[in-house]
Amino acid sequence: MKTFLSILLALVVFNLAAFTQKPPVRSKPQVLFDGKTTHGWHVYLKPTAEPAWGVVGGALQLNPKAPGQGDLVTDGEYENFELNLEWKISPGGNSGIIFGVHEDSAFAATYETGIEMQVLDNKEAEDNKKATHLAGALYDMVAPPKDAAKPAGEWNRVKLRKQNGHLTFFLNNIKTVDVQMGSPAWKALIESSKFKTWKNFGAYPKGHIALQDHGHQVAFRALTIEQL
Repeated sequence: MKTFLSILLALVVFNLAAFTQKPPVRSKPQVLFDGKTTHGWHVYLKPTAEPAWGVVGGALQLNPKAPGQGDLVTDGEYENFELNLEWKISPGGNSGIIFGVHEDSAFAATYETGIEMQVLDNKEAEDNKKATHLAGALYDMVAPPKDAAKPAGEWNRVKLRKQNGHLTFFLNNIKTVDVQMGSPAWKALIESSKFKTWKNFGAYPKGHIALQDHGHQVAFRALTIEQL
């Protein structure tokens, strides 16, 4: 009986502490794009965003015919965050949202180090044959449970959260990815993907966020980030 009472008292104290504990402090959402300029962004390994990337109709838009091509990356780096944005892709278009990007001339592209949430015209893009390559997927690793993308030319809403290595993707309010980096499940996904032999893939906890130039017109707007 004495042991039971001791356990009961410990549980009461624990629950009381949990009840009175303050919730974790979250930062105020930071605007990543002011809707007017490319301030805060640059093309990977280049000093500026222009002329390939510019502002059209209040959105960051890629002109695939302009010089200075490349993925657009944030000036800042982020580790634990919730990213919100909207994207719109041209018919047959392909792009991506890549995070954990380590910007270094040793790496020719953002995807060598960064992890990608796929952006795609699911209906007409060439890269629509595999479920893990559809819009909202953790590219080549986790397929969305259903086709959550809107048709080409329409805006799609994204919420992408990375907290202590736990990745949660939402596309148009549908959860498409929920996985813990470094877990046995994660390692199994890596082993069955194209990244199996990529030593630097996902290796940097903190990094830039990139909007992919895949040679198709794509636009992004309403970009905000909240550091967790």
